[in-house]
Amino acid sequence: MKIKERIDFLRKELAEHNHSYYVLDTSTISDFEFDKLLHELVKLEDENPEFFDSTSPTQRVGGGVIDGFKTVVHKYRMLSLGNTYSEEDLHDFDTRLHKLTDQEIEYVCELKYDGVSISLTYENGDLTQALTRGDGAQGDDVTANVRTIKSIPLKLKGDYPANFEIRGEIFIPIKGLEKMNKLRTEEGLEPYKNPRNTASGSLKLLDANEVSNRPLDCYLYYLLGDNLPTDNHYKNLQKARDWGFKIPNEIEKQSNVENVLKFINKWDEDRHGLPYEIDGIVIKVNDINLQEEMGFTAKSPRWAISYKFKALQVSTKLIEITYQVGRTGAITPVANLEPVQLAGTTVKRASLHNADQIAKLDIREGDKVYVEKGGEIIPKVVGVELKDRDLFSQSTEYITNCPSCNAELVRKEGDAKHYCPNAESCPTQIKGKFEHFISRKAMDIDGLGGETIELLINEGLIKEISDLYHLKKEDLLPLDRMAKKSVENLFIGLGQSKLIPFERVLFGLGVRFVGETVAKVLAKHFKTIDNIIDTDIETLIAVDEIGDKIAESVVNYFSIEENLKLINDLKESGLQFVSTIEDTTKSSNLNGMKIVVSGVFNQNSRAEYKKMIEEHGGKNVSSISKNTTFVLAGENMGPSKKQKAEDLKIPLVNEVEFLAKIG
Repeated sequence: MKIKERIDFLRKELAEHNHSYYVLDTSTISDFEFDKLLHELVKLEDENPEFFDSTSPTQRVGGGVIDGFKTVVHKYRMLSLGNTYSEEDLHDFDTRLHKLTDQEIEYVCELKYDGVSISLTYENGDLTQALTRGDGAQGDDVTANVRTIKSIPLKLKGDYPANFEIRGEIFIPIKGLEKMNKLRTEEGLEPYKNPRNTASGSLKLLDANEVSNRPLDCYLYYLLGDNLPTDNHYKNLQKARDWGFKIPNEIEKQSNVENVLKFINKWDEDRHGLPYEIDGIVIKVNDINLQEEMGFTAKSPRWAISYKFKALQVSTKLIEITYQVGRTGAITPVANLEPVQLAGTTVKRASLHNADQIAKLDIREGDKVYVEKGGEIIPKVVGVELKDRDLFSQSTEYITNCPSCNAELVRKEGDAKHYCPNAESCPTQIKGKFEHFISRKAMDIDGLGGETIELLINEGLIKEISDLYHLKKEDLLPLDRMAKKSVENLFIGLGQSKLIPFERVLFGLGVRFVGETVAKVLAKHFKTIDNIIDTDIETLIAVDEIGDKIAESVVNYFSIEENLKLINDLKESGLQFVSTIEDTTKSSNLNGMKIVVSGVFNQNSRAEYKKMIEEHGGKNVSSISKNTTFVLAGENMGPSKKQKAEDLKIPLVNEVEFLAKIG
């Protein structure tokens, strides 16, 4: 046998044994025999470097220590899922989806693994990139570390697409964590607290050799790409299993929400016997065309949800209730607790949410309370042990005045929270607005931090955000901690902030419900701040990812005279209020048209047609109304949607006619 043929044989043989052991949980060869083959391959590759292959089993670890991780933009946004904790919420989810389509909905139920989300890219069967979720728009490139995880294939087998992404969860099995902690204890080190944090920390180690010593594992559960095998999520996963991926066996299809609940209840009972931790069940619409039709909100897909199991609880003593003022004036009561261990962390504070929650619990200082982590992340008080209550305890009186400025609090009808209305003079609100404006994801002003902001406010030098751009060096130099170099750096930072793109300036304004993603959507769609100011709620809702709450908040913000004055001041200071997001417009053939896309298409995907509509000046809208220009109708369009279009005399346009329209 020639050297190249022997190398290829060994690579294939070792890859198969790895797959059997780490994916199928079956030993097909002894450790001794495996090591013997591996050593032979290492020797042959060292002697014949011209046959190097990055997907060889010998290349699981390589590259040594790195300085840091490169941030990479996701090709497809990596959104988190909405959560639900009750049967009622799940039924509401099912009802919402049935309002979006006339088709039968089949669900796929999956275990929700308690680990770290990962997105893997494969090109021509080779693993080329692994990205963490990050902020959903971009993540860290951890490819070198992921290559060390033996359950993740470096090279695929079978009939796979040329290019695709597959997403999953990297985790540490319970026994793996126990083994790590046994060794750490023997070495006199503090044991790791929980599998999730340990998996996350392992993935961010800068030395891939060290990562390879961690017992990391990975389950894959979602495919993305232009040429997937089927339009069926469940079938795609079975195909992925054939290519070499570790796909969970516990995935099941369910025909209705009642069967989904049976699946949930089964695993709520059986989860404690699993070799890894889960914290809930993920429910997805099986039909990928329906997924596309249902679309996304700014934060999560509409077609999927996470059902969270009841969290672990601990009891402790409530020492004191204090109140926080947010940058929007929202008041949040906080329980200050005797420190207690919960899900691997020490909890000292927990949210009490609002006055209604305090009244509902009848919670009082000195009470023995029960604390759990909502989504096992944010601590919250969920109950009071009344039999242990002090007979002389006093009922909690919710504050009536702002703890920061003493303004009388207000509570709008239908709003759970109290608010401080004194936005112009409340020190905490003013500071919060400034800190948001200068934050890294907004204006990112070097030389300006929280302490400096507080100093400038206290000295009466800034009150409105625009005041930052009217500061004078001679006013700053006499102040404490404001040496000549600090002042110079501050003004350099302010000057550079004038180059920050419009979408980040818009985010920095702190409009309620307008986060990074929504700000980018608004900037891209409306192009200028003036267009946003002049728009109405209906037009906003028609924009993909903009819902009722966001639309109402945007219109309200720009209806306030003080906010318009702020915008004008910032304009005069030279900030960017015109979008530089690349204009992808190809023609004006669809200008002013509101178009609904429905059904299944042959020539292009639904997502591609929606993109074409925007490229030619049209607007995508989700539901048919009298304002709809036409429906781009594919096969299997829902009968009630079709009937509504006919009743309103809205034209149905097929894909051939549509393509002719846009030229």
